[in-house]
Amino acid sequence: MNAPLWRRALAELLGTGLLVTIVIGSGIVAERLSPGDVGLELFEHVFAIVLGLAVLILLLAPVSGAHFNPLVTVADALLDRADGRPGVHRTIDAVVRIVAQTAGAIAGALLANAMFAVPSAFSAHERAAAGSLLGEVVATAGLLLVVFGLARAGYGIAVVAPAVAAYVGAAIWATSSFAFMNPSVMLGRMFSDTFAGIAPASVPPFLAAQLIGGAIGTLLAVLLIPRRASA
Repeated sequence: MNAPLWRRALAELLGTGLLVTIVIGSGIVAERLSPGDVGLELFEHVFAIVLGLAVLILLLAPVSGAHFNPLVTVADALLDRADGRPGVHRTIDAVVRIVAQTAGAIAGALLANAMFAVPSAFSAHERAAAGSLLGEVVATAGLLLVVFGLARAGYGIAVVAPAVAAYVGAAIWATSSFAFMNPSVMLGRMFSDTFAGIAPASVPPFLAAQLIGGAIGTLLAVLLIPRRASA
């Protein structure tokens, strides 16, 4: 990406913010449209996330690469260095991206709360059971494997965007943690006491699980595809 840093940061802030708005807003709508039917609520919630994420990646990838996730940003910088391209992602670039992602996630949560007249408050949804933490490791490892496996194989954004969105939808259904997989998005969801929220006490163990899963997924991508394709 040749866009200036401020434009990349704006894209990351906007993309992460809108993603969190979609995650929380779709959860609120699902609860209101299908009260008491948790399976249907989850389907409606995930369907909106998959569509929204694919569109956001397609829209903003030409500007910033559409990371929307500090784990992707850090892994991308480390892989660039390992591949002999240290100048592509400097430390300041990664730091600015992560700050933008986190600020966008919190703003997105507050926006969703405001749109649906939900008071902004810390979530009371405790999630940090042992099985959920294992599920978060698995979900996050899979996400990083998909992102960097496809990128290193040389697939273009037209393939990566729907593939990543499809994986996220599948992971939400298939893992015990409901697949947060993203530290910034998780922090944003902490500020909404709704269907998609997470209690502050659950954030540190979930973050540890995400870091472990992110490292595993990135390592697997490199082991499977040692050389980055030229495309």
